[in-house]
Amino acid sequence: FQRLRVLAVFALLGLFYVLPWINIAGRQSVLFDLPARRFYVFGLVLWPQDFIFLTWLLVMAGLSLFFFTALAGRLWCGYACPQTVWTEVFLKLEQWIEGDRNKRIKLDRGPWTREKIVRKGLKHAVWVLFALWTGYTFVGFFTPIRVLADAVLTLSTGPWETFWILFYALATWGNAGFLREQVCMYMCPYARFQS
Repeated sequence: FQRLRVLAVFALLGLFYVLPWINIAGRQSVLFDLPARRFYVFGLVLWPQDFIFLTWLLVMAGLSLFFFTALAGRLWCGYACPQTVWTEVFLKLEQWIEGDRNKRIKLDRGPWTREKIVRKGLKHAVWVLFALWTGYTFVGFFTPIRVLADAVLTLSTGPWETFWILFYALATWGNAGFLREQVCMYMCPYARFQS
């Protein structure tokens, strides 16, 4: 099951981080252009009057979620939920930098030495960079990602893009780095009615 979880993490994060960079018919494969009120999804152009199709798609996705949960248990929570996926990445980064669970407990209980400061600092630096990449990619679904890349590299992003990149980076860093399963137990509405 752990191999399936790792496979799901790679597949889902791969889709999330790669889809905005793929062009189909000369356009970004998935782009929700809110100012122009056009939504590009794999070569299709959807207009606001086409939202009835999105509504049906979301209804089918919701019913599928309930069906697969009844059929296979915590399939969504254990493998596909964004909170689970990003928490898995943050845990692996933490394990890679600070060591296994026993080493992390020993490090946390020990005094603040140079090694502890370096390891904790490196962990949070890597977490923040990954969270910023996540925020940037998420905004890239609403602002053409290549235009956004140029704006980020020249430090000329607009106030809304800057706000949302930082907001989603902070949410990712806080939820996956610190809150972890507490998000599932106390904040997730799906966990309330799953049983």
